[in-house]
Amino acid sequence: MSHATPAGWYRDESVPDTLRWWDGQGWTEHRSPIPGAQPATVSSPKATKPVKLSNRAARGRLEELEALVEKHGLRAFGEIDAYRARIEGELAAARAAAAAEHEGLRRQWDDSIRKLSKDHEKLTQSTASLRADIEEQKAQVVNLRDAASLQELGVFDYEHPAESSAVLSGQLEVLRAQIKDAVRGGRATVAATGFTFNNSAAKGRKFVSDMSKILLRAYNAEAENAVKMMRAGNLAAAQQRLTKVAEQIARQGTMIDLSITPFYQGLRLKELELANRHLRTVQEEKEREREHRAELREQRKAEQELAREHERLEKEKAHYLAALAALEAKGDLEGADRMREKLADVEHAIEDVDYRAANIRAGYVYVISNIGAFGEHMVKIGMTRRLEPMDRVNELGDASVPFRFDVHALFFADDAVGVENMLHTTFAQERVNKVNLRREYFRVTPTQVLDVLKAHNVEVIEYTVEPTAEEYRASL
Repeated sequence: MSHATPAGWYRDESVPDTLRWWDGQGWTEHRSPIPGAQPATVSSPKATKPVKLSNRAARGRLEELEALVEKHGLRAFGEIDAYRARIEGELAAARAAAAAEHEGLRRQWDDSIRKLSKDHEKLTQSTASLRADIEEQKAQVVNLRDAASLQELGVFDYEHPAESSAVLSGQLEVLRAQIKDAVRGGRATVAATGFTFNNSAAKGRKFVSDMSKILLRAYNAEAENAVKMMRAGNLAAAQQRLTKVAEQIARQGTMIDLSITPFYQGLRLKELELANRHLRTVQEEKEREREHRAELREQRKAEQELAREHERLEKEKAHYLAALAALEAKGDLEGADRMREKLADVEHAIEDVDYRAANIRAGYVYVISNIGAFGEHMVKIGMTRRLEPMDRVNELGDASVPFRFDVHALFFADDAVGVENMLHTTFAQERVNKVNLRREYFRVTPTQVLDVLKAHNVEVIEYTVEPTAEEYRASL
């Protein structure tokens, strides 16, 4: 019984008794046994002998094989393998190209990410800087608004003398902050709270507010002007003037009970005090410098006088030595003895000058007065190293006072500096100028000074208690 082969199924020559499915374009993996086929009998392998064919038989066999290839589609298998190899090559090339493109894209991506990161960082920094600038500008706006509101009430950051003081500048800064806080907080003035204007409480409050601003501005202007006009010696006058301004404002604001608060008045008075303290310190420093320069000039004069005197005495000594030699050569013994006495006096004078030049504490102590200029109960106590101490006394009375000084005592002391300091210490409470200690005036009488000198066993040869005051008495 013969069996028909189903359409699309063909004998698979590579596998005996097996059909394989051809889908019209190529072989599939579907296989099926040939219906009714008997299993092939496996025989023992036998040695085969090569078959020799003639040319005609070979051509016939070739044609038969080609027909078989055409019949079963075996040529397509070779084409499929070639196509597969070509496709696999193209696929490998495509994969390599895709990998290279992917690597390039990845690098571009990484570069873009890095660039974006840097841009983001720059933008972040720029944003932070802009925010800081904005905050700074906001703070400046707030400060400007605050300054404008304070200036509307007469509070300005004007130049204050104590700003340049290393000691007082910190106190001034704190004080100015307190003044501004008092103005901001409404603690600079006080006024009525229930005042009405044209039967309107709102208008009354506005009237009180406007009047308070006007009068506070006027008061602050006076306070600022008082600071700018401050001098070292007019603190009391400046404080009194500012107090009168506050009293005047209170009188002008009687209708609404308006006045400057004692707290704010105290701050402004303290501001004047700081200005005066600095100005007095500056003045005292200038006084000390001036006195120091005067003291140096006096010292140079004394040194120059001693040097000139030493030179004069040396010349005189040389003259006496020459004269002594001449007298001895003539055999004038009596004249030579007289010359030796003069020479001894000169040598003693040279020793005295050298001693005073070497001992800066040696000098003349003087006690002088000027009743025409200072009254009867005031003396000046000082010392000088001049060879002629009256030169110093005359200089003191040349231009600074209307009359010449009267001398109560003028004596030499090996420790003139010590005697002067002792008298200054004894009469420290009676000192006229307790700030500038080079101003050596004391509210005591010549008799009191003499008593102290005696109590300390200071050797004084001459002392005049009553001043003559000839110029003064002649001018009466």
